[in-house]
Amino acid sequence: MKIAAFATIKMNSERVPHKNTQPVGSRPLCWHILNTALAVKEIDRVYVYCSDEAVTDYIPSEVKFIQREKWLDGNSIRANDTYTAFVKDVDADIYIALCTTSPFIKHESIENALQKVLYEGYDSAFTARKMQTFAWYEGKPVNYDVADIPRTQDLEPVYVETSAFFIFTKKLWTEHQRRIGWHPYIQEVGEIEAVDIDTMEDLEFAQMLADHVLHI
Repeated sequence: MKIAAFATIKMNSERVPHKNTQPVGSRPLCWHILNTALAVKEIDRVYVYCSDEAVTDYIPSEVKFIQREKWLDGNSIRANDTYTAFVKDVDADIYIALCTTSPFIKHESIENALQKVLYEGYDSAFTARKMQTFAWYEGKPVNYDVADIPRTQDLEPVYVETSAFFIFTKKLWTEHQRRIGWHPYIQEVGEIEAVDIDTMEDLEFAQMLADHVLHI
């Protein structure tokens, strides 16, 4: 069984210019999760999927660069488009899509989720924060009754995707275009692992946090 981990990378972004190459700790942002994936022994190969070979200056040398078509850098392109292209270019039984904007994810989290898919019957896996708090959606509470307010510890928890990684089989993607299947394993992560960089404020927070949690 072949397991391929990959990160799809653009060398520029709209909200945070040159986000993937911005420093977080002593390394570029995109370096961290790729280096983390290299520590997962079950993964056969870790790839970076980018249209610009210059990305190789910012990633671990053990990561294999595959050049994707330039049109995949378009602002209207969705993750689905890049996943489909990568699956066509690299054959594997199981794919692990890595998000470079999650620099603090631990290799143990990837490894545990992968074990669940490999050996415990789950068809996919993803990271999420377990939030046991009073949650609302479209003006209505989703996990409690306002007429009978429970203790916080008795609330039904909600899970919020953090998008650090998604694990899915080739069949799930090629037949259904889904990175989360019908029986997914939810890999719970804490506040630090859940950090995701979408804005300049997120980046600044991660840069401050890196001094305390990264040892590189």
